[in-house]
Formats: sequence, structure tokens, C-alpha cells
Amino acid sequence: MMTKKEAAEAVRAAKARLKVTWAQLGEAVDRPLAWTTAALLGQHLQVYGSTIKELIHDQFDDSIMSAINFRLDVARGPDLAGDRVVVTLDGKFLPYQW
Repeated sequence: MMTKKEAAEAVRAAKARLKVTWAQLGEAVDRPLAWTTAALLGQHLQVYGSTIKELIHDQFDDSIMSAINFRLDVARGPDLAGDRVVVTLDGKFLPYQW
């Protein structure tokens, strides 16, 4: 049996082999982008940290989001089905420099 880490690496390898993005996979299964990425990486109930990192790499190549030049906002958003928690992470894009 595969570990969660091994399964996530298998998903990443298949994604690279097929040359698809997380967004394309989300569209294919008709689910939201972050949900799809978290599900395929086995990260649900882990607050999406690994998913956010994975999506940054997918959309910005080999890079990170700055934790120094960074803003975090948590707000309440109205919704007909009940209020929503709106979390905004706003960090500067930093390409890795080797």
C-alpha cells in the first residue's frame, strides 16, 4: 500500500507526464481548483498549506510567495446560505534564484 506522500508524488509525476495543470484537472472533474489540488495530493483537513504551495509552483513555475512582504486578511462575507469566512493571502511573488 502506498503512503499518502508516495501517492501525492505519483499524482505529481502523472501530472508532469501528461503536461496538464491543476486548473485543467479541476475542470476535468468539475470541481474547484483548490479542492481538486488538495484532494489529489491527499491534503484535505490540512488547511490547504501544501495546496497553496503547489498552486504557486504550478502557476508561477519555480517560485515562492514572500512571507516578509505579505498581507493576511480574514473577513466575514455575507452569503444567502450563511456567512462565509474570507481569507486573503497577499504575498509578493519571488522566483527562486539559483
